[in-house]
Amino acid sequence: MLTLTKRSAIGWVGTGVMGASMCAHLIKAGYPVVVHSRSKEKALALIDRGARWGESPQAVAAASDVVITMVGFPNDVRDVYLSEAGLLRGATPGMIFIDMTTTSPSLARELHERACARSCWTVDAPVSGGDIGARNATLSIMIGGDKQAVQAVMPLFEALGQTIVHHGEAGSGQHAKLCNQIVIAGTMIGVCESLVYGYRAGLDLTRMLRSIGGGAAACWTLAHLAPRILQRDFAPGFFVEHFVKDMQLVLEESRRMGVTLPGLTLVHGLYQSVIAMGRGRSGTHALMLALERLSSVTVATPP
Repeated sequence: MLTLTKRSAIGWVGTGVMGASMCAHLIKAGYPVVVHSRSKEKALALIDRGARWGESPQAVAAASDVVITMVGFPNDVRDVYLSEAGLLRGATPGMIFIDMTTTSPSLARELHERACARSCWTVDAPVSGGDIGARNATLSIMIGGDKQAVQAVMPLFEALGQTIVHHGEAGSGQHAKLCNQIVIAGTMIGVCESLVYGYRAGLDLTRMLRSIGGGAAACWTLAHLAPRILQRDFAPGFFVEHFVKDMQLVLEESRRMGVTLPGLTLVHGLYQSVIAMGRGRSGTHALMLALERLSSVTVATPP
């Protein structure tokens, strides 16, 4: 099993809204980093900070001891790991691959089996906390995989997050993340509906948020995203289209398990209408736009 040191080369694939900030923390921590993304332009800031560029996922794996991936969709994960120029093509025995993308538990298990066939290890470690958590290294990290592999790369997780929990075998980190997304979906619609209701009731919404934010309704979404809604700031910390992907994963898994999730099904449908409005690349709090349309209101604080 790998013994991680500050000389261990870390590969990083995926430099989106969260991935770029997360990778920067590892550079700051002193690890040599090899980075790859679909667009080299998105990696330039990391290269300026000392990362080396890898021409393909395969090239990143060949130059690394540990590789972390943070991409968008399950098909992206599959391509990054299993394509002809994918990570496993560049794997050497003893390497550890960490996928921090939110993807399906079944894909996490498949990658584990494929890596084991090459005498490598995989860890699924999706995260929660959005762009703010990524920038501040305060992410919640939900982990699945072999205990030895998880312990070997724990210093990397500690550089990225604050709440770090190992849930069990391969795929269990993804299951935990899908539980997280169920809660977020229910919380998001509750926050947005409270703003619609408060607006129609004639309340000062900033005061209302201050009031309920000190009681049992207090939550991350209320504290961080409700104020953005009132300022009509729908910039993404996490894209609507990615959240819809996550909800689809939950609904697919729940059908396999014989579980019915009526609340999530409702919110999933509302988010699909947000995408139909052309706002798939907005932040998840753009759910408000669908609810405003239903009630013919526009909720905002006075200028």
